[in-house]
Amino acid sequence: MPNTKKTQASAPSPERRRELLAVAAEVFAAQGYDATTVRRIADEAGLLAGSLYYHFDSKESMLDEILATFLDELWQGYDTVLDAALGPRETIEALVTESFREIDRHRAAVAIYQRENRRLAELPRFRYLAESQSRFEHVWLGTLERGVAERVFRADLDVRLTYRFVRDTVWVAASWYRPGGRHSPEEIARQYLSMVLDGIAVR
Repeated sequence: MPNTKKTQASAPSPERRRELLAVAAEVFAAQGYDATTVRRIADEAGLLAGSLYYHFDSKESMLDEILATFLDELWQGYDTVLDAALGPRETIEALVTESFREIDRHRAAVAIYQRENRRLAELPRFRYLAESQSRFEHVWLGTLERGVAERVFRADLDVRLTYRFVRDTVWVAASWYRPGGRHSPEEIARQYLSMVLDGIAVR
């Protein structure tokens, strides 16, 4: 009986695990992965450093789960958009909107990804980051190229430059966006799309 109680007490609940990952994500985003210690995450979570190891075997495992969860959800949303077989403009609009929804759900994870992606992608455990980036680029460039071919977008459009502009314009929002703010993710996406697709000058 004592052994049963001990097992139950040390088994992490899914809710507690999510709470700890949310704390870790905020610390990683604020301090950077290398500068963050397990002790700092534990302090922020109100735990002793050793207690965190009941839930995760390392800070690398925490980071892995944070980034993998974000990317899994991102691609679920993107795949839904792509499966809808929309026109090029509508696809861009839907992808941008879905991107802002992911920033709303995973702001800290997006900030970490922006800051750490290139370095982490060189490590075997995080090789999926490079694979995801390659797929991401393929989707966006393909949609822009289709838009040019179908005369939805300008014939003189530099699709790679446009892709980089839209990508950086959208995802940098993680540096200032805060969930529950004045504007919903959908409203921010609408404003961004208006500027990107229609410009800001009166015609």
